[in-house]
Amino acid sequence: MKKLFMITTLLATVLTGCATTGNIAPQYVSPTNYQHHDCQALQSEVARISDLAKATENQNIGLSASGIGVGIVGGRGGIYPSISFGMGTGSGQRQAKTNKLAKLYGEHDAMIITARQKGCAFAKGIKIYGE
Repeated sequence: MKKLFMITTLLATVLTGCATTGNIAPQYVSPTNYQHHDCQALQSEVARISDLAKATENQNIGLSASGIGVGIVGGRGGIYPSISFGMGTGSGQRQAKTNKLAKLYGEHDAMIITARQKGCAFAKGIKIYGE
């Protein structure tokens, strides 16, 4: 059972490690944060972070209503009332998603670097950003 879990986690990690991050650069996370983890803990954390990153990547952000504006407009033709409907593109949500992905990618890379330093077998086939 333990061997099956390790193989499944390794396969998921390798497949997720090959995924591209698009144009989102990872946020720097120091690898020393993970020095106290052993190889098994690093492997499970990499799998958890990879799953969380994949779920965040697949998250859809649609249009968001930003309100209705009522006002008075003046011009050459005189003064008349105006009503405007604001439809945003969810840019705040997109930025939050980008920030979250950058942090997750940074944590993933820091854990892989630490695993390589410790000589963990699962980290040999996984690429980090920039490789």
